[in-house]
Amino acid sequence: MTTSSFTRRAVIGLAAAVGLATPAVADVDFSGKTIEWIIPFSETGGSAKWANFFAPLLSEALPGQPTVVVKFMPGAGSTKGANWFQEQEHDDGTLLFGTSGSTQFPYLLDDPRVRYEYNDWHAVMASGTGGVAYLNAEDGAGFDGSANTLQTIDFIYGSQGATRLDLVPLLAWKMLGMNVEPVFGIKGRGDGRLMFERGEATIDYQTTSGYLGGSLDLVNAGTAVPMMSWGALDADGNIVRDPTFPDIATFKEVCEATDGCETSGDAWEAWKAFFVAGFPVQKLAFLPAGTPQDVIDTYSAAFQAVIERSDFAEISTKRVGKYPVFVGAGTGEALNQATSVPEAAKAFVVNWLKEDYGVELN
Repeated sequence: MTTSSFTRRAVIGLAAAVGLATPAVADVDFSGKTIEWIIPFSETGGSAKWANFFAPLLSEALPGQPTVVVKFMPGAGSTKGANWFQEQEHDDGTLLFGTSGSTQFPYLLDDPRVRYEYNDWHAVMASGTGGVAYLNAEDGAGFDGSANTLQTIDFIYGSQGATRLDLVPLLAWKMLGMNVEPVFGIKGRGDGRLMFERGEATIDYQTTSGYLGGSLDLVNAGTAVPMMSWGALDADGNIVRDPTFPDIATFKEVCEATDGCETSGDAWEAWKAFFVAGFPVQKLAFLPAGTPQDVIDTYSAAFQAVIERSDFAEISTKRVGKYPVFVGAGTGEALNQATSVPEAAKAFVVNWLKEDYGVELN
């Protein structure tokens, strides 16, 4: 299956699934209870901002209006928390887990540190996001919409790891002919932004919530210059400008303007496949294995109520951007997209990781 047919089928399937109604729920009551929403990253990143945005809305929508507390379990690029969640079983519906593309990619690449299985969990909400790469003021001053003037500069980037969501920017910068040296081991993208603010890194990228919640202030202060977004997918699977950042060119546009960068061929198809897996459905909320159907349905109905709020579009745009949110039956389609890539794309990325970073996944 080609990447173009893969993306087209995924977009059409998700567009159809998002409109499906959630099932009727049984009499589940969380009165007086506290729900722990575990995020396997640090409290400074986009996943933290995503969960902290949804948590109070979920609290209002669940029967009994329980307290929803977001807790953080960073480590090993989120695989530490995911491995922990794999060992949990349903108790009383008070445990929720959030993943990101940095959790999905090691799973897709058969990273030996992965001891979790997405199919054992119960997805109750999924949402898309975007991402923006940006430069420091000095290097950004010469940016002309292509990477031609950037190819002689040595950049430093704070990274969670090459098999995490960071592979999307790392591969993009390589395709642009840029010299970007990753410093691996940070616990979340927010820590990468802090490195950038301190001058320890000279290039950075954030998912939309992290960019809106922190990096945009750097841009407004003149200490950061937007370089490109990853874009979004239209109904035919084509990359178009991100609706949250319509004034920022996409990687595709920058690539087309850059000498030696191609928007066709193996590298492009691999990049696009992992972009599709990592961003249009980037963040998911799960209940643990063994959760009974009435509890699953209750959470699905609660998230449905959240996105049907009259003010949801306005408040979500400011905090997490303009992206679809999938609930009910739509989460199954979303999860499938987030945990599937063509074998050719996977083989390309596995070989690239070995050659450029010495990462052995076979």
